[in-house]
Amino acid sequence: MTQADDMVAQIEALGAKLGTAKQSITNRFIGQERVVDLTLTALLCGGHGLLVGLPGLGKTLLVETLSTVMGLDGSRVQFTPDLMPADILGSEVLDTAPDGSRAFRFVEGPVFCQLLMADEINRASPRTQSALLQAMQEKTVTVAGQDRTLGIPFHVLATQNPIEQEGTYPLPEAQLDRFLVQIDVAYPDRDTERDILLATTGDTDAQATQVFTAQELLDAQRLLRRMPVGDSVVELILDLVRAFRPEEEGASERVRDTVAWGPGPRAAQALMLAVRARALLQGRLAPSAEDVLDMARPVLSHRMALNFAARARGDSLQGLIDETAIRLTGTKAAA
Repeated sequence: MTQADDMVAQIEALGAKLGTAKQSITNRFIGQERVVDLTLTALLCGGHGLLVGLPGLGKTLLVETLSTVMGLDGSRVQFTPDLMPADILGSEVLDTAPDGSRAFRFVEGPVFCQLLMADEINRASPRTQSALLQAMQEKTVTVAGQDRTLGIPFHVLATQNPIEQEGTYPLPEAQLDRFLVQIDVAYPDRDTERDILLATTGDTDAQATQVFTAQELLDAQRLLRRMPVGDSVVELILDLVRAFRPEEEGASERVRDTVAWGPGPRAAQALMLAVRARALLQGRLAPSAEDVLDMARPVLSHRMALNFAARARGDSLQGLIDETAIRLTGTKAAA
């Protein structure tokens, strides 16, 4: 078997395993296939996800189910304004031995896990938010001058409430950029909500089963980075990301009039990984222009901002992303 044939076999086997994982997740998290796909995309790419939605839409249930299905050691933190960095990272305590001697002992915080749910992350103070920034980027934390490695793999799935902003602290742009995708969790449709009612108000609850181990997830992340990406898709990713930078020479007039600041190179890196993950989840061997179009909004929407005039006009950032992505995808297809 050649190296190419071996990779094809591995991708096909992983695609089948991911199908089983999705089925196990949807046994508890009913409907919302798009949300499940994007969350799995974040994990497959080795990144973090920002879940944006109203309370009661199942975000906590989704993260708990993912922890079980993917075989990850999970932990949850409810962010509040009085939460301190030590409440997340841990702290040193002074122990007294039977002989009277004293020594400091480090007590690990909830961040020492493999899948951390940061619930309502924007309710914590900037000081506490920044404590999570090093963990998200470097997979280590520094406490009392000593670097401490987190779980392997390490992922953060954070939630935000898009409506209630009283008593919140917006995440800084540098921290938003660390989230691979923004996952919008909307209301379920009527049929899905009916299924939820019937499944969750009886005397038994559906259970998720483990499909992956932590090591298998790490292997999947390495395989994803080896997936081939065609030159046309690479160029499309570059065109799309650069199209939203108002200072770029080729930026459209609408972008110049609408966008305050655009996505950086990390957005292109995230989009490159995300399109591979989408192809993998759909059982394909390589990504296409359609994958770029589909992943544009979740990868880019939190990495750019509208200027004041655009917000006053009621312009939509999501609409601008969709419009530009469709235009560029159509141009590439015609060429």
